[in-house]
Amino acid sequence: MNTPIYDYLVKYAKSGTTRMHMPGHKGVRGKNALSEIFPLDITEITDAGNLFEEEGIIAESEKNATGLFKTEATFYSVGGSTQCIQTMLAVMKYENRNVIAIRNAHRAFLSACVLLDIDPQWICPHYEDTFISGTILTDEVEEKLKVTPNACLYVTSPDYLGCMADIKTLSLLCHRYGAVLLVDNAHGACLPFYDENLHPIALGADMCCDSAHKMLPALTGAAYLHLKNRKYIPYIKEVMLLFASTSPSYLISCSLDLCNEFLENDITERLSFAQDQVNKLCDRVKGKFHIQRGTFAHEPLHFTINAFKSGIDGNILMKNLQEKNIECEFACPTHVVMLFSPVDEENVYTAVGDALDSIVFERKPDFFEKINFPLPPKCMSVRKAALSPYEELKIEDAEGRICANTNVPCPPAVPIVVSGETVTSECIYVMKKFGIKTIKVVKEV
Repeated sequence: MNTPIYDYLVKYAKSGTTRMHMPGHKGVRGKNALSEIFPLDITEITDAGNLFEEEGIIAESEKNATGLFKTEATFYSVGGSTQCIQTMLAVMKYENRNVIAIRNAHRAFLSACVLLDIDPQWICPHYEDTFISGTILTDEVEEKLKVTPNACLYVTSPDYLGCMADIKTLSLLCHRYGAVLLVDNAHGACLPFYDENLHPIALGADMCCDSAHKMLPALTGAAYLHLKNRKYIPYIKEVMLLFASTSPSYLISCSLDLCNEFLENDITERLSFAQDQVNKLCDRVKGKFHIQRGTFAHEPLHFTINAFKSGIDGNILMKNLQEKNIECEFACPTHVVMLFSPVDEENVYTAVGDALDSIVFERKPDFFEKINFPLPPKCMSVRKAALSPYEELKIEDAEGRICANTNVPCPPAVPIVVSGETVTSECIYVMKKFGIKTIKVVKEV
């Protein structure tokens, strides 16, 4: 497969051209490691194309990605899945659609709602041990679709624990009622390349985003916006530009270009190896730790330990792993998440297994009550609350106040209470359990 962006950047770096344009480093290698990539870092010069043009080296690379992911169209984002989420919702705004969202949405979704003045209708998943993951009941989705005209459904799958929703059934439901299905698939960029294609687009979603940098060998900020519904293709680049820097990174685009080569030549073999290694690791530690798997399906490279069911606080487990020189993706009292990648070699799996084997702890009895709290009352729009003057209070002093801008740990960046909702005693209880000590509330006049 050709790599048009990379090839152009290398050719330009070797050309000896006097750079009378940005960036200010002028392609000069300096004395630090980062400056080694300066010769490949350019701006939108003649022949380099532009991320938001329909022709040129970036558009050519996007066509390569479209073929690899088997979509109707795939577009690059150098602003992560955040920019893709903003774009998907803006397109829905143009169609004046009512947004229904599964509650364990990322903060990026809520920020987009603030920007676009969207007030979502929520469906709560049936939580297990944590508010960031749960089972989506299709009956509840159908009931909401029945009474919501001109709707779209927004789903996060895989969620932060790697648990996947039944996207195929949800897509059929949406299309039965004339709704559009949007999927935050940020953690699922590998899904088209397993033996069974479980990518949201293959299962019927109209649009979805993948964060290439989360699961594939790409630079941070590299993401894809995938389309199955062709009617949206003419609008995407124009809409993406609303939320983009006017100086998009060629290095991030180049990493997506090179990722195409990896996907064509190496991904199948590497994923087979990775799945085998993860399965062996699960077998190795399952007598000691409870390995989480989703009710419907699970993204295979998310190695998720249910610390609660294992009898250890997840934050303590994470500290033990850090002492073994292993840094986790995420930890909270109930779970620890480690992300493997198709580029990991056997020594990585061995190191994780050795570290988990060496951790000694006294198994605690159940120390965490099941998460089950009702949606807080809404008394102000998301946008109005997020843009109102606010004050920051201790959690225990915030009951009855209106949540302003959500301030949640990232990862997982899933809010317990949303801008415009009243902080309830149930919210306070859950926030305390997860170590959240303060909250921003709308300032009272």
